[in-house]
Formats: sequence, C-alpha cells, structure tokens
Amino acid sequence: MNQTNHKTRALERHLGDGMRARLPHWAAELVMFILKQGWACLFGGLMLIGIIASKAIWQDGWALARYDGLFLYALTLQIAFLALKLESWREARVILLFHIIGTAMEIFKVQAGSWAYPETGLIKLMGVPLFSGFMYASVGSYIARVIRIFDMRFTPYPPFWMTVLLACAIYVNFFAHHFLPDIRLALFAATLILYFRTHIQFTIGANTYWMPLPLAAILSSFFLWLAENIGTNTGTWVYAGQSAEFHWVSFAKLGSWYLLLYVSFATVTLVYREALGPNTKKASD
Repeated sequence: MNQTNHKTRALERHLGDGMRARLPHWAAELVMFILKQGWACLFGGLMLIGIIASKAIWQDGWALARYDGLFLYALTLQIAFLALKLESWREARVILLFHIIGTAMEIFKVQAGSWAYPETGLIKLMGVPLFSGFMYASVGSYIARVIRIFDMRFTPYPPFWMTVLLACAIYVNFFAHHFLPDIRLALFAATLILYFRTHIQFTIGANTYWMPLPLAAILSSFFLWLAENIGTNTGTWVYAGQSAEFHWVSFAKLGSWYLLLYVSFATVTLVYREALGPNTKKASD
C-alpha cells in the first residue's frame, strides 16, 4: 500500500471507529458513505469554492484577472494535493488526461458558440481560460479517488474494447452533432445495453455494497448539473441564449453530463484496469 493509501485508510479508520461508537450501524454506514464521497470530490469541491469566493471578492480594477487567479488557484491546489499525498502521481496522470480532453472540447464549443467566457484574462487559449480544464480534471480526480477510497470493483465488466469504443463515439458526438445528426439517444441506449449488468461493488468498513453502474452515472450527473449551475450563476461561463445570472441550466445538460461520465470512466480505467473485476479483499477502515 502506497503512502497516499496509508494516510487515507488511517483517516477513514479513525472516523469510522468514531461513528460506529456513537451511531446505530446503519446510520454510521450512511455517514461514512457521505464522508467518503466528500473526501473523493475534494478537488472539485475546492474548485467550486474558489469560483464562488472569487466572484464575491474580485474587483474590476485588480491587476490580476479573475480567470487568471482561478488558474493559479487550481494549479496551486494540484501541487498541494501531490505534496500532501492527498493524491497519487497515478491519479495526477488521469487528471492530466482530463485536462487535455476537457480543454479541447472547451475550445471547440466556445468557437461553435455553445457557451462563452465573458471575462478578460491573459491565461487563455482561443477564448478559453485554462482553469476550465481543471473543472473537467476534477471529474477525473473524483472518479479515480472514489475507486481507491471505496476499494471499488466493477463486475461483470463488458469487453474493454467495447467500453473504449463507446466512450470514443460519445466524445466524437459532442463535436459531430454540430454538423451531423445528433445520435445521443442511440448513445443513451448503448450505455444501458453495455453496462446493464455491471455492478459497482464498494466497501464501507467490513461490509460490501453494490449499485448498478448506470444508476451511479445518473446520480453523479445530477450533482454535476448542480455544480454547473454554480458556474453559470456566478457568471464564470454563460450559455448561448442565457439572458441573466441565476438562470437554471437546461435539464438537457444533465444528459450531456451523463454521457460525458462514460467518457470519464473509460479514461480512468485506462489507468485503473485492476478495478475491472471482483473485489477479493476487504477494506481496513
């Protein structure tokens, strides 16, 4: 077990013992599930805090633009996570992949007029502030960390090449639907057909639980949709046709996040291949 896992397990064990000493078993398990989920999405949560706080305090006359400040904040977070062993170098590789994938999509979508970043900044590439790549990276960070923290296994898992092919088709459709018919309905169906039998096995304490993978994707996409509303309602990015702040993002975007999660998951499995099978060991928290 590496140092990152050792520190995580020690913290979880301490919290778990405290919860089980004070709460009924079912309540302790629920509290631990929520705490572990919060721990897994730490990077994304801190990014949202940075977006909200910067919107509240930033002044137009400051020498540093808010977008540039957010980029430096995100970069500092990444360095701190590695230095404090809150994240492994293996997970950092996943985040780098997401940063590249996300920034490429952002550039295309901004150029296509799907959304825009209305504020000024120096650290931009073709109209896209580079902190935005860290927002996609936070999704990859969450998936990689939640697999490790919950000791997840995905079983029975479809043929790996089929999952990669589906992820590629989803990613290409995000670009191609601007020129060709949108096939997202077929892609929705494909995710259910391919992953219908796949269960996520995860451990809390000495107990193993499971959840259908498509259900986990739906729940996760809902929370990502809520997070996206924070971004738009702080004016950090604005969708085409969005008339004012405090305007809820269309529920159609929830479907986009649902599909993007399968791209994210397939990307993570390129690094975490050992999670694609039965769980043969117990967690030690």
